[in-house]
Amino acid sequence: MQGIKTSCSTPSSLPQLTSLSGAGFFLQQFNTPCLSEFAYYIESNGEVAIIDPLRETKPYIEMAAARNAKIKYVIETHFHADFVSGHVDLAKETGAKIVYGPKASADFELYSAEDGEELPLGNIFFKVIHTPGHTLESTCYLLHDENKVPKCIFTGDTLFLGAVGRPDLAVKSDLTKEDLAGLLYDSLRNKIMPLPDDVIVYPAHGAGSACGKGISKGTSSSMLEQKTSNYALQPMTKEEFITIITANIANPPKYFFHDVAMNKSNYENLDSVLKRSVQALSIRQAQDLVSQGAIIIDCREIKDILETGIIPGSITISLALPFAVWVGTLLNPTDKLVVVCQKGKEEEVIIRLARVGFEQCQGFIEGGVQEWAKQEGKALDKIPVINAEEHVSETSSTSDTKILDVRNPPEWEGGIVDGSIRIPLGQLDGRLKELDNSKRTHILCKSGMRATIAYSLLRRGGFEDLALVQGGTDKLIEIGFKLKELTN
Repeated sequence: MQGIKTSCSTPSSLPQLTSLSGAGFFLQQFNTPCLSEFAYYIESNGEVAIIDPLRETKPYIEMAAARNAKIKYVIETHFHADFVSGHVDLAKETGAKIVYGPKASADFELYSAEDGEELPLGNIFFKVIHTPGHTLESTCYLLHDENKVPKCIFTGDTLFLGAVGRPDLAVKSDLTKEDLAGLLYDSLRNKIMPLPDDVIVYPAHGAGSACGKGISKGTSSSMLEQKTSNYALQPMTKEEFITIITANIANPPKYFFHDVAMNKSNYENLDSVLKRSVQALSIRQAQDLVSQGAIIIDCREIKDILETGIIPGSITISLALPFAVWVGTLLNPTDKLVVVCQKGKEEEVIIRLARVGFEQCQGFIEGGVQEWAKQEGKALDKIPVINAEEHVSETSSTSDTKILDVRNPPEWEGGIVDGSIRIPLGQLDGRLKELDNSKRTHILCKSGMRATIAYSLLRRGGFEDLALVQGGTDKLIEIGFKLKELTN
């Protein structure tokens, strides 16, 4: 099955549907690539269950209305860390029951299902399978068709394609990541792996999500494929599993724990957030906000950012990137934000920020960077760009130019530029002291897109002699430059 791809550029629209019908049910997957997130609509005999919904409820409500069906359940596989789910608003708007697995508690009314319980939906039912490990309340839901045949399982963050959920997000004073990894081992071996080989696996996330390491591409799989290819499902002892699963886990983005707390609370309605945030700001208003500590986020297209330049002190995070994830990685949910974006993109920006719990956007600058420059009477900060050949020529002829590689550690394993300083972009703002402000610095990533973010962070930190390497390591490889093997 191929699902709906919830467009990151038009999040409130309902794209063309590609769906799956089974014995007594209709299933639709919603794919949101910029968050690597999958949500699900399951319908049987006029009753609907929504699993792991995004914060905006409109797509699910519109689909149910179009199919003359009623949403009965909002089912959550666990308390999500990487996005704010739509369960609270969806339940309020439809009267649906919010369902979590065992041991779940929150500030709102929910139904904590028991392990092994059956949740009826029209002519089908879900079997509740409690699978602690990623979190204590993590639960999978096994769909049985009208013939009571198990057809597919919604695994949340317990089982991904080619990977499993990280065990470090629910650590407590009396519960270590090793403890959670041990629980995950038992859950997978005792609850998931015994399932029939033809059961389809529908996870909550795809490749690129920080909720697991090494997640494979794709949107669904079979249990047989996972038993065969998923490294975490191969024969091994519990001790071996714990060692593998807990090794080399990147630090979670700092917004993760904020979002868990939001998902346990009666968070603010998204429409209210939009109403107060989609506000046009004059240059004077924007200046006043910045003087009070607000941060300007420039989320225009990369080509526009490079062609026109940026407002000095702003942070560039284009909507073409996983925008919300980078905002959540680099900033704090309490930060007051002022937006620069293409006209007509204002609501999209606010929705994408709200998806990860950022609700302090003060508005957008009317007239954008051009109006700012006009009224300020100052030139914009033009990002210096050099091509791959110029980069090689300059760094080969002088040892004074430094190379900053802001890719992630797994990317370095594919080769590095000899002598480069390697700091992952997500850590850059906190590690500027490791760099020499007196030296000219070339900024390198895989394609050149993340380097625009790095440039803006360096400029905010007082760095001046900078250049962005256009095309990044991809272009270097294309022109024949040999990357060096990474050694410890």
